[in-house]
Amino acid sequence: MSSFLMFGKYSPEALKKISGKRTDKAVSLINSYGGEVISMYAMLGEYDLLLIVNFPSMEQAMKTSIALNKMTAISFTTSPAISVENFDKLSSDI
Repeated sequence: MSSFLMFGKYSPEALKKISGKRTDKAVSLINSYGGEVISMYAMLGEYDLLLIVNFPSMEQAMKTSIALNKMTAISFTTSPAISVENFDKLSSDI
């Protein structure tokens, strides 16, 4: 499994439909694409949401990002992430 950061930005339509029920549906959708939610945060600033999620592949992360946007009207920017320890190991080989 690989880690991904999913940064969400509410549209006006998405703001009108904020609910715990929608959050539960979003988690179920992520799970249905093979993902595992590690944590979720509401934020102030450039983005409104941050989801830290593990996926089996980049393709699954991309499909989920699109499916979440269709279901919630929240735009997601999804980025792969690795631990600093792994990054240090990778960069030591260069």
